[in-house]
Amino acid sequence: MNAQKISYFFRPLWDKPPAPFRKIPHYYAENVSLQHLCQLHGWSIRPYPRRIFDAIIFSNELDLLDIRWHELNPYVTKFVILESKTTFTGIPKPLFFTSNRTRFSFADDKIVHDVFPGKIASPGSHEDPFVLESLQRGAMNRLLQKAGISNGDFLIMSDTDEIPSPNTLKLLQWCDGVPPIMHLELRHYLYSFEFPVDYSSWRASVHIYSPSTRYRHSRQTDLIFSEAGWHCSFCFRSLEEFVLKMTGYSHADRVRGSEFLNQDRIQKIICKGDDLFDMLPEEYTFHDLISKMGSIPRSTSAVHVPAYLLENADKFRFLLPGGCVRNQDFTNIP
Repeated sequence: MNAQKISYFFRPLWDKPPAPFRKIPHYYAENVSLQHLCQLHGWSIRPYPRRIFDAIIFSNELDLLDIRWHELNPYVTKFVILESKTTFTGIPKPLFFTSNRTRFSFADDKIVHDVFPGKIASPGSHEDPFVLESLQRGAMNRLLQKAGISNGDFLIMSDTDEIPSPNTLKLLQWCDGVPPIMHLELRHYLYSFEFPVDYSSWRASVHIYSPSTRYRHSRQTDLIFSEAGWHCSFCFRSLEEFVLKMTGYSHADRVRGSEFLNQDRIQKIICKGDDLFDMLPEEYTFHDLISKMGSIPRSTSAVHVPAYLLENADKFRFLLPGGCVRNQDFTNIP
């Protein structure tokens, strides 16, 4: 057992959990009026809908972006997307969105896009990837101004793979009395919707925009809106995309050897529902730690997943139960 694994195993002894969130119940069912749903939450119906700005920093998650924007398109005023010429770890990368923009022509009149220069890491350097990530998130504030956001508009702050549900956006758009800042409790999936993990995803947030609003991906309030969407981590079509994410995101230090990037190894792990980095769960009690050790149980359910995913099941078979085998190389899907 390596030192990192030992440290995670004994986390309940040396670390304390963050303060718990205060959960806001989420009421929704088909064919129930928005006025009644607003009232159930203790809110009131608005005479007209708020504008919604969906702001993401983008790496290479083209398939999830496709699902996200189709799912949210009826409710979003502007899709604000910032992509970088480098990964958070300073590795040069293609501008995947720029070179695949025609795939998103259905939302072309809503897209506000820019490129962040990034920073190429010097050979052998050990710069903190969280610094570059923070700089890119900070640049989003300027892009939002360019997009025309105004006080009172709703702003979604989340990563591409953190997708609010349409019913969540309907409530935010049409209800008055919504808290000015809420985190979103998202159901967490790993590799595809075949492997549901839990409801631990909380970093996505929604804001009624004000002069003090700053784009972040950290805790900003104690309030969290229950069961508000989906977080599909490492949900890629090709093994090449897995390697790019593993080496390029802020936790790339979890790749402890070249063998971690072996594509045969990655493929076996995906289909077993194991951890790509051979790590233990990040839990604060031994009970929770032990209960989550081992492979993620497969689910045969594709109920309450994004509608666009099911409407285009042949296109996204790899995200559904039974579709764990991946392409080897990156392939663009029109």
